[in-house]
Amino acid sequence: MSTVELTKENFDQVVSDNDFVLIDFWASWCGPCRQFAPVYDSVSERHPDLVFAKVDTEAQQELAAAFEIRSIPTLMIVRDNVAVFAQPGALPEAALEDVIGQARNLDMDEVRKSVEEQQKTQEQNQP
Repeated sequence: MSTVELTKENFDQVVSDNDFVLIDFWASWCGPCRQFAPVYDSVSERHPDLVFAKVDTEAQQELAAAFEIRSIPTLMIVRDNVAVFAQPGALPEAALEDVIGQARNLDMDEVRKSVEEQQKTQEQNQP
């Protein structure tokens, strides 16, 4: 499966319509981004059941700002509308495969429960 170009117009639909989305935040002028691109594309071919998407941070500055992207490339994984992984830096192929495996093995009920608990704690600590 080829990668999907995410924009502010299609982002919500792509993320909500798919239960596992990898997102590569990148820019054409970024050397590490260009080095990571073939790794990302190669791994995407081995996981046709997952959505591999890209956000061009130059063209989609609002999306990059919404996710507080400070360094590129940044890889994010969204499962069931929950960001379960976000890390800047170009990953080697083996590390990307490992992260995908870990994200696949997450118990999403536990993740949602943890997110709810964090939100409650934050609400209680608000003045």
